Amino acid sequence: MKMNAQLSASATAARAHQEMFAYWASLRRGASLPSRVDLHPSGIKRMLPTVSLIDVRRDLDGAIDYRLRLAGTGLYSVYGREITGRTLEDVYNTAAVDYWRNELGKVVTERRPGVGVHSLAWKGSPHMSILWLRLPLASNGKDVDMILGYDAVVGSQVGDQHSGIRAA
Repeated sequence: MKMNAQLSASATAARAHQEMFAYWASLRRGASLPSRVDLHPSGIKRMLPTVSLIDVRRDLDGAIDYRLRLAGTGLYSVYGREITGRTLEDVYNTAAVDYWRNELGKVVTERRPGVGVHSLAWKGSPHMSILWLRLPLASNGKDVDMILGYDAVVGSQVGDQHSGIRAA
């Protein structure tokens, strides 16, 4: 029974990822990437609780840093606090910072969506993971200056007999 619940949760997460990707793809103009101004919350209303917007900040020597411009209310329960306005170093431990810097860097340099699974073991929740999707946004259609994120939380709380995507 538990395995079926986990498979069902994964299938639900995959459908949500497909929906978010289709929304993002519908905003593209040919080869141009969509920009922040193209996003309309009404188009992704159901997914807003775990949506994030990540600023891509470049300094004069070309180094890139990331700041969470917006983090949906559902992410509060994942991180145990508000993460809007914070940098990667403010939110994660060193290993997780390295992981996200690498994954977000690929989205920026390749100008393509990224997808993966990230365990929440780093924050003491080894039984939970985030199925994540990161989509590039570019004000000029080419240079990624923001990333649209969507996270589906999969797993169970300790002692919780229900497995799957938790309501945030």
